[in-house]
Amino acid sequence: MRINPRIIAFLLALAISAITVTFLSFVNDSTLGMLFVVGVAGFFGSFFMILYTIEILVYREVTKMHQTIQRLKLKDFSFPRNAIISDPNPLKKLNQEIFVYVARKQQEIDELKKMEVFRREFLADVSHELKTPIFAAQGFIHTLLDGAMDDEKVRDKFLKKAAKSLDGLDALVKDLVALSQMETGEIRMHKERVDLRLITLEVCEQLETKAAQRGTTLKIKPDRMLHVWVKADPQRISQVMTNLIENAIKYGNDNGKVIVHFEEDKKHFFITVRDNGPGIPPEHLSRIFERFYRVDKSRSKEKGGTGLGLAIVKHIINAHGSKITVTSKLEKGTTFTFKLDKED
Repeated sequence: MRINPRIIAFLLALAISAITVTFLSFVNDSTLGMLFVVGVAGFFGSFFMILYTIEILVYREVTKMHQTIQRLKLKDFSFPRNAIISDPNPLKKLNQEIFVYVARKQQEIDELKKMEVFRREFLADVSHELKTPIFAAQGFIHTLLDGAMDDEKVRDKFLKKAAKSLDGLDALVKDLVALSQMETGEIRMHKERVDLRLITLEVCEQLETKAAQRGTTLKIKPDRMLHVWVKADPQRISQVMTNLIENAIKYGNDNGKVIVHFEEDKKHFFITVRDNGPGIPPEHLSRIFERFYRVDKSRSKEKGGTGLGLAIVKHIINAHGSKITVTSKLEKGTTFTFKLDKED
């Protein structure tokens, strides 16, 4: 039933009139004419007074508040117009609008809190990561300035170590800048028709020395698939394959295997990079794409890297309209999987 101010005023006025006439009927000398006049006068007087009170003092002000909340909601959240609540009762509409608005604001506050925690963690991680190469290079240089420069062997050794620390710092800063530009959209993917198998083969050739040092075998499967034509940014997708294959070599077992496998359907190629290394504990799987997150901090430091590789991989794959996933079993290995659009 649709409730509006006139119906409410009518019902209340009718009730007031009936109660008044009922009481007057018990008064001595009351006539039907008097009761009729009192009933009609009470009804119309109550009706217009109640109608004025509800319509002017309540409904109109509530409607104004509702319209204001609607404007705020549309401005803050870009709601589609068909999502606006159209209940005829302004009090009910106001209650619903306030509930929706407060819920969305609470969601916004929760997101801001998460971002604040993330910001603090990120600043702490960046400070720690920058501090290590800076202090190392600083220590070597100050040692040379304190007199070690006179010894040619010591000088060359310390300068090489300082240069290595500064190279690591340079790589870290470049990765941070690249990641920041990807997140803000400054770096856009320039997609074109590329042969991902050829790119993977070139990456494997570049990493052949690192693989040989650990006795790792690199394989591309299946052999019958001579070309893998995809729509992708060649430079960025090469960076993805380099990071994934290099990580598989770095964190896999000695004398292990790294297999890059391609599989296709009608519209996509599915790419997997798999190793048979020690695997990743289940509690770490959900966080390995975070910036600076390391499963084993002590071993990761020894193996080098900026700690941003997988975060960059995730952003590049997302920018290609895809998603990268990871599965791992302890002592059996880790597999990274993503898909790209086919390009005939």
